[in-house]
Amino acid sequence: MTDTPHERLAADPDIGPLVARHGELALDPADDLFRRLVVSICRQQVSMASAAATRDRLFDAVEMTPAGVLAADDAVLRDAGLSRQKTRYVNEVAATFQERGYSLDYFAEMSDDAVRAELTAITGVGEWTANMQLLFSLGREDVFPVGDLGVRKGFSNVVSEGFSRSEMSEYARRWAPYRSYATLYLWRAEEDIAGSVAEVTDGG
Repeated sequence: MTDTPHERLAADPDIGPLVARHGELALDPADDLFRRLVVSICRQQVSMASAAATRDRLFDAVEMTPAGVLAADDAVLRDAGLSRQKTRYVNEVAATFQERGYSLDYFAEMSDDAVRAELTAITGVGEWTANMQLLFSLGREDVFPVGDLGVRKGFSNVVSEGFSRSEMSEYARRWAPYRSYATLYLWRAEEDIAGSVAEVTDGG
């Protein structure tokens, strides 16, 4: 019988103690890819509190669909707290979703790399944001977002300091094919980064 992700990681010397401490963590994929992607854009390079406030105002002010965003005046988006740049990004995402018919089903059968390539072709969607969609919109089990600060902090705490990103990615191969679950545990390796998962998933 194939081990579950949690059984596999519980036997790992690095992640095992975190599994014992935090129990079985789940990916909990989103129901709405567009809303989750907009939330990720709101959270780029700002604090959790600021992002949450912007998200709440934005979702109250605008129908959170591609058509709803495109129908809204840019001033409404900026009044909700989006910067001029993020207003452009959200509009770009909405236009692409409407033009291409993007949805969870659209990406369901695509490889992780293919999903990244399509999403990062949208202005304002970088690798971090694309990886968050793989994890928390599509529920992919083997994603290791080495560009995430919380992951790097957790890795330094659990494994060792001084690893480069490429070395971290190479080391993380031992957690395949469940690197997404390893990521969830690394986010919880220190109390001060325990909000990283909530930062991505809450309200999406």
